[in-house]
Amino acid sequence: MKLTIPKDYVPMLVPEMMEQAISLLKEEFQETLSDALNLRRVTAPLFVLSGTGINDDLNGVERAVSFPIKDLGDVRAEVVHSLAKWKRMKLGAYKMKPGYGLYTDMNAIRADEELDNLHSLYVDQWDWERTISAEDRNLDYLRDVVESIYDCVRALEQTVYYHYPHIVPVLPSKVTFIHSEDLLRNYPDLSPQERETEAARKYGAIFLIGIGGRLADGKKHDGRAPDYDDWSTPTKPGCNGLNGDLILWNPVLERGFEISSMGIRVDKTALIRQLDLEGCPERANLLFHRMLLNDEMPLSIGGGIGQSRLCMFMLRAAHIGEVQVSIWPDEMIARAAEAGIILR
Repeated sequence: MKLTIPKDYVPMLVPEMMEQAISLLKEEFQETLSDALNLRRVTAPLFVLSGTGINDDLNGVERAVSFPIKDLGDVRAEVVHSLAKWKRMKLGAYKMKPGYGLYTDMNAIRADEELDNLHSLYVDQWDWERTISAEDRNLDYLRDVVESIYDCVRALEQTVYYHYPHIVPVLPSKVTFIHSEDLLRNYPDLSPQERETEAARKYGAIFLIGIGGRLADGKKHDGRAPDYDDWSTPTKPGCNGLNGDLILWNPVLERGFEISSMGIRVDKTALIRQLDLEGCPERANLLFHRMLLNDEMPLSIGGGIGQSRLCMFMLRAAHIGEVQVSIWPDEMIARAAEAGIILR
């Protein structure tokens, strides 16, 4: 069990006020985000059919929670991990033009998650996706979208300060862009998480570009499935990838704190290349992949923004269990309670 207890931790809000604050933050942020990125809200599925390639495979090893459907002859469905591919299919179904997109409240179960201050069995995030043109598949476009999202995050921090003035803003005015290869060169003796923490400590907010492919040391910074984010397209000498993570410096936990994973999605060339790199070219025969290869879906950019993660950061909570309801080990509940951290 991994549990970090910040020294002299005192919650910023009592539980009753925490509920009100969470509601305020979620309503405020989704409106700001939808306006900034030209998104309209759609309803999300809780589960999809197994064997279609629609569910997010994450790192490729996490098991999806699944169940048989009686009226479909016990065909199995599985609870979503995220909606990375489902959203892109919906862009095509709704015929959304470049510059416009959708977002949804995504709720997921990740049964194999290792529980700690940041990770829960229950995942709630704003999943969003926007149609782009072929000319938009570049780092400049990615940076523009990231900066728009970061501006929404900073605006939310100001809203929190207005309503709860004892929670003082800490975010810098700009987000700093760093490629994972550069981060490896800067901190060759540190683990990927330690590198993120050092960069976040230095800059306050970073967007780490290029996550999923192998770096110069032969290792991945972190895993990504081969069939949604484009992590293999060359962008500058020695660097690949049109995706990344938005990471903030968390002053409570004193570490890098990821609130969003996003990226420009694979086109046909990148999909085939990444399936080959990951040793799973047979996935090209699945429903989602066939639709992409047959030009039945638009090019897109998209990602997820953790709802509980964002609330946790904004309200300076030490544990994600303070802002969401989930299941936790008895030992974690007891140790956290001793430190004044009440897990729900």
